[in-house]
Amino acid sequence: MSNFMVKHSNPEGLFAARFYSQLVTVSGNAKTIYIGGQNAINNNGELVGKDDFELQTKQALENTKIALASENATFNDVIKLNIYIADGCDPAVGLKAFMETVGELKNPPLITVLKVAGLANPLCLIEIDAIAVAEEKGD
Repeated sequence: MSNFMVKHSNPEGLFAARFYSQLVTVSGNAKTIYIGGQNAINNNGELVGKDDFELQTKQALENTKIALASENATFNDVIKLNIYIADGCDPAVGLKAFMETVGELKNPPLITVLKVAGLANPLCLIEIDAIAVAEEKGD
């Protein structure tokens, strides 16, 4: 049994979204995991999916999964995603890639999607950062 509680909600008066929550509350003792911007660069330093928003999204999500796994966490533990999409990319394509890579989550995280003029690496079309809350596991 965990020593913390994560409550996902869509309070009355706000839109009840299917793929994201409007509010997440964490109480008790928990480990918070902050994941810096993940893009389509693989572990060999190579860009995956040059000029292909769907492939780049899948790689950014895979990189996020790897970061989560390093702390014994999964996308089910994510409470907040910030997604930066290069202008001209279709968010619907990103959602499709998300559903294929992550799937529908029982308690979806808070999600902020921003269209930006460009990212630090001009070849990257997407960058994702995340916050997760998980149980502290002993070594």
